[in-house]
Amino acid sequence: MKTKNLLCLCALCLITSLCAAQTDPLQGKQLGIIGDSYVRNHREPVENTWHYKFAKKHQMQYFNYGRNGNSISLDLKRWGPAMYKRYTEMKDSLDYVIVVAGHNDAVPGRIDSIGVDVFRERLGILCRGLIAKYPRAKIFFFTPWTCENFVGSLRQQVVDAMLEVCGSYGIPVFDAARNSNIFAADEQFRKIYFQGGDGTDKAHLNAAGHDRFLPVAEQFLLRY
Repeated sequence: MKTKNLLCLCALCLITSLCAAQTDPLQGKQLGIIGDSYVRNHREPVENTWHYKFAKKHQMQYFNYGRNGNSISLDLKRWGPAMYKRYTEMKDSLDYVIVVAGHNDAVPGRIDSIGVDVFRERLGILCRGLIAKYPRAKIFFFTPWTCENFVGSLRQQVVDAMLEVCGSYGIPVFDAARNSNIFAADEQFRKIYFQGGDGTDKAHLNAAGHDRFLPVAEQFLLRY
């Protein structure tokens, strides 16, 4: 009987140990994401987004600071203050901070009106501000998708500036223009994975598109 009880106790300890080992280290952590309509999800529910699904999968607390039309570097009358100012509105205690942005800076008449150097300067303000506000947090940036005629475009200038400036502060950046497996320059692809279903939306993933990108984004985030 004693041997049987001892075996049961050992088995219970093993099960407890295995359960503890399988506990997700992200569980209960606070994730705050700031950005443009990639984050707000344009005309579809936030619950469809890859970042919401990532947070729920890992049982994280999720805080969305997305705003349609918002940019990193320019205050826009319709879309509000730029992110390099607006990040101060985010809650003070976060464990993970994600910035998804750059699409609206690359709209013709914007970054070319202020110059790439000013964009870099304001992006640097955002980077320094986030590091100072969240010195214990892990911070990540995601660039916008690719576009038609990407090479030499304003979009490429924005993406490359994000890679360089954020990288200079040690912030990991996911190059979604080149490595996302989201073929935003292709109309047939957009009809399947972008909102609207007619191929005209070049920015906003639908639920299927977010599901497609989720494992790519998750693999990147979990590396850190």
